Amino acid sequence: MIRTNTSPSANLADPSVASDETQRFLPQVGLLALDRQYATLRNEIRAAIERVCDSGRFILGPDVTDLETELARLLGVPHAISCASGSDSLLLALMAFDIKAGDEVILPSYTFFATASAVTRLGAVPIFADIDPDTYLVSPADVKRKISRRTKAIIPVHLFGRTADIDALMPIANSAGIPVIEDAAQSILSTWHGRCSGGLGDIGCFSFYPTKNLGGVGDGGFMTTTRDDLAAKLKLLRVHGMEPRYYHQVVGINSRLDSIQAAVLRVKLPHLDRWTIGRQENAAHYAELFAEYDLDRHVTVPTDEPRGRHVWNQFVVRIAGGQRDALRTHLAKCGVGTEIYYPVPLHLQKCFAHLGWGVGDLPETEKAALETLALPIYPELRPEEQETVVGRIAEFFHAPHLRRRAEERVKADAPAESPLKAGPHFLRTMKAVGRADDVRC
Repeated sequence: MIRTNTSPSANLADPSVASDETQRFLPQVGLLALDRQYATLRNEIRAAIERVCDSGRFILGPDVTDLETELARLLGVPHAISCASGSDSLLLALMAFDIKAGDEVILPSYTFFATASAVTRLGAVPIFADIDPDTYLVSPADVKRKISRRTKAIIPVHLFGRTADIDALMPIANSAGIPVIEDAAQSILSTWHGRCSGGLGDIGCFSFYPTKNLGGVGDGGFMTTTRDDLAAKLKLLRVHGMEPRYYHQVVGINSRLDSIQAAVLRVKLPHLDRWTIGRQENAAHYAELFAEYDLDRHVTVPTDEPRGRHVWNQFVVRIAGGQRDALRTHLAKCGVGTEIYYPVPLHLQKCFAHLGWGVGDLPETEKAALETLALPIYPELRPEEQETVVGRIAEFFHAPHLRRRAEERVKADAPAESPLKAGPHFLRTMKAVGRADDVRC
């Protein structure tokens, strides 16, 4: 049964419309529902964990090796090297290029904190670039403007599941002799002209955080590369620079993937493409639903990527007129989960104040931070849940349903129906002629 949400937050201009419309809404739609995915794989996951526990091989065991092989095959690269987290994957990639104090690394400010913190942990300086206002991805033109003789790496972020503009970025990097480290934490299986992210630059960095498209049961990450020398260096750095045992060639870190995580991820990996298709279908359905309402003045819906595969780790809309926070409050009262990615750009974070960035330095980034809102997009999301999300947004803006309004206009313009064609009087009175939307259970 779909119950009526009687939340006081419903504030439609026409109460008679509200009472009818709210009956279509579910009482709650979560931003995430990890339990739904787990329920379909519960027995396989538990068996995989038990297998590792029975083996006693908990660190860099056979499941880790097998997972790395399977990932490399799936992404079309010769090397996949696992590590303890997506954050560590970025740190290890920078270490592989010997980034040190005083070096500069160009990256977007509109990204998760780990992209910049990996740079600062090595004493290097993050140089923040602005974004494209339509894709939220780093602007190649601004990257080019910010290259200096101290620039030692560029980190484009494939944000929200969409690949950065590699066609523009790689010529800039190659002409300057600067390596490209892809932050692909949100974009596993995204592509650019048929090639997977992670194999487009020098090193790709991925996360297995539970909310990612391929998420573990804790932290985890991996790196990809097409270069044998970088693969060997990354493997060395993740184990304290140790090879052979207790002999240290360089100073590395301890960043090894647990075998239990690898075993769980191997259960999930064969389903990743299907789950990705589910996200793409949900994104397409959102576009259809938003088009049914008069919301163009208020909501900008994200578009697909014509040059590659968008994998929709997040579905982020832009809310006009300074209404983003009020809309989010309304949705929360209606039981609809949302998130803001990201409310404070990195260049304006307190911990980076010493770098001298200020408000107005990256205008598109700052505008996105004030206007964007992420909606539920996970593959197990149901059509009626999406209808509730979009319907509640339309409710907030008092936006009419365009199709229903058109149907009502046609009905109003139609000539009166003859009593002789309308059927028996008692059927017309009782509405017993099979209209499905009259039956609410």
